Amino acid sequence: MMTIAYMHQFLLYSTFFIAICALFFGLYAGGRVANVEKATKELDWDAIANITGDLATLKKTIQTLNNRINGMHSPKIQEQELLAQLLQNKTQQKNGKMVGG
Repeated sequence: MMTIAYMHQFLLYSTFFIAICALFFGLYAGGRVANVEKATKELDWDAIANITGDLATLKKTIQTLNNRINGMHSPKIQEQELLAQLLQNKTQQKNGKMVGG
């Protein structure tokens, strides 16, 4: 009988704690929304369109840079380098002997 009383007390306090946490999280979210509204209050549609265009340009630049970086490590370039070394080695060899110093 005693454990049931403790269980009820635990449930009472835990739900109270969860409700208090939910209140604080709601107040925090409301404060963040108010900050965003305050920061964007004076923006007009032209400014938003300019920001959108700038973001699109930046995104395209980042994608181009990533493609260039990824292209440096592609197997195609590595194969081309190996073929160039092989051709260079073949031009150095004459009659089965290495030419050079």
